[in-house]
Amino acid sequence: MYSSAVLLPLPLCCNLKHNTVKESKVWLITGAGSGIGLQIAKAALTAGNKVVATGRDASKVTKAIDDSTGNLLVVKMDVTNPKEINTGVNSAIEKFGTIDVLVNNAGNFYAGFFEELSQGQVERQIATNLFGPMNVTRAVLPVMRKSKSGHIISISSTAGLVGYELCTAYAASKFGLEGWMESLQIEVAPFGIHTTIVEPGFFRTNLLEPSSTIWSENQVGDYAARIAALRPGWESMSGQQGGDPAKLAAALLKITSENTPPKRWMAGADSIAEAERKANELQEQADAYRALSSSLAYE
Repeated sequence: MYSSAVLLPLPLCCNLKHNTVKESKVWLITGAGSGIGLQIAKAALTAGNKVVATGRDASKVTKAIDDSTGNLLVVKMDVTNPKEINTGVNSAIEKFGTIDVLVNNAGNFYAGFFEELSQGQVERQIATNLFGPMNVTRAVLPVMRKSKSGHIISISSTAGLVGYELCTAYAASKFGLEGWMESLQIEVAPFGIHTTIVEPGFFRTNLLEPSSTIWSENQVGDYAARIAALRPGWESMSGQQGGDPAKLAAALLKITSENTPPKRWMAGADSIAEAERKANELQEQADAYRALSSSLAYE
């Protein structure tokens, strides 16, 4: 559901099933200081691309990515700050001339039962995970429309397909992200711009670390026993997730080299399993009330 190893990026020219694009590209990646974003930045650089790596703490990004080729630009960018976004995009254009691939990766996780999450926490969750990608994409789209090409990638989650206990705020932000991306795809396709929703399963990132998971501010007695039972198991998953972010990054580079990249990519066997479970559930629900649902038209 969330987002380390020696990186072995796949060659851009070696996809046997699809036509591929071989030339190097300019990537702008948000949240590039750790986890999936960091591995995507490293993979893109290793493959010979130019990378604009952004994060709220630019020094953290600089320390995390070692590059001596001149193909890296590190930019301070909080995805909830329009001024920083515009400055970052302008810096990217000034240095590299364009932006070919945008990866909306920056995100956070507010954990807890809905009633125990404050309204402010819910709003901050959605501000980062939904409005943040919207803000950055809004700033980048004019560049892509002008070049009549581009690829917008947003890192979602299996929690963008399926609701989970303790994930009401997080799932709300990711469900919103997916609805926005699906609709955006139709709007920007005439300009030669592709979109891809990435739905990782459990990957070994810092999202579940104590410094990254923000727990609910309020306490409701009726939930106390369940929180006490669930929270230790949830926290114990940190650092034990089965997915390798470096492998995800290498696979994503392969996908972006295709002339027709997927609109949705389920990253991880656990993600595929959850998608199939949700598809089956939807079909069962449609079938269960098919006659009643089909009887609602005007006579």
